[in-house]
Amino acid sequence: MKIAIYPGSFDPVTSGHLNIIRRAANIFDKLIVCVMVNAGKHTMFTLEERAELIRTVTADIPNVEVDCSGELLAEYARGRGSCVIVKGLRAGSDFENEFQMAMINHKINPDLDTMFLTAEHQYMYMSSSTVKELAAYDVDLSDFLPAQIIPEVKKRVSTIYQGGNRK
Repeated sequence: MKIAIYPGSFDPVTSGHLNIIRRAANIFDKLIVCVMVNAGKHTMFTLEERAELIRTVTADIPNVEVDCSGELLAEYARGRGSCVIVKGLRAGSDFENEFQMAMINHKINPDLDTMFLTAEHQYMYMSSSTVKELAAYDVDLSDFLPAQIIPEVKKRVSTIYQGGNRK
């Protein structure tokens, strides 16, 4: 069985993330979407809340499993029996950072490769950070987030932001 891992902070999961999830799930027998700890990011949702949002939007994809981890990605992949990391690329600037991480992960776990999926054109500009900022200004999020999670994101944003600024 070919198992791939799609790691990220997913705060929140966007339509762009969901596009990568669906495409990767068509390629592999099993796709583990792993919500990872990123100490450099100030998150709006907890690890488990982010995982639950992903479970909500992937409920119709039978070969997707959602997990959380604070472990080093290369070690997590080894423990889950995965030989492939899936990463989505939006622009050339993404590639440099992701390529470096792929080399580091391969050095730590020589059985681990990284597969890059380029974002479809309608998602190339999208990031969770941008979506959170738009939500803080009460912009229509239907082009940015899966419909099922928009109410939850708006509710959370309203408790954190006011007029684009943190409360």
